[in-house]
Amino acid sequence: MNTTTPTVHATTVLGVIRNGKVALGADGQATLGNTVFKSNVKKVRKLSNDSVLAGFAGSTADAFTLLERFEDKMGQFSQNMKRAAIELAREWRTDRYLRRLEAMLVVVNATEGLVISGTGDVLEPDYPIFAIGSGGTYAQSAAMALYRHAPHLSAEEIVRESLTIAADICIYTNHNLEILTL
Repeated sequence: MNTTTPTVHATTVLGVIRNGKVALGADGQATLGNTVFKSNVKKVRKLSNDSVLAGFAGSTADAFTLLERFEDKMGQFSQNMKRAAIELAREWRTDRYLRRLEAMLVVVNATEGLVISGTGDVLEPDYPIFAIGSGGTYAQSAAMALYRHAPHLSAEEIVRESLTIAADICIYTNHNLEILTL
């Protein structure tokens, strides 16, 4: 039984909220061991009638299961993203089947973003910057610098440039980017 957060390789997901605009992007690389298996995986989605952006890192099949559960929770809790995330994390941690799933999620709407893990964590970072995956810390660092020192950049521009920087230095991240906006 895996009760620790999985080590996630082969992806970078980054979200930013700025000036009422939201962007969530990811690279397209999937690796199998030390080999690039696919270079154009779609790791970000629009959910809940296009009011929420979601991205995933980890096992694709596991992530799709969690995205479906999250969407169900959004309907169950009247589109309250935080409540849906907390209930998903609780269920994920306690359900015998779900707790074996190895993935992480980022969900972002127009006003807030959350990182959800299988250990029961629902994290709301201090800055409106949300990152997961093996290249997540690289992208997050770049995004924080741009957010603080380049006020003219939009959320989408910050995500694009930060993911590009992460792809330049993380071997599990490529330059095939997909960025969604609200």
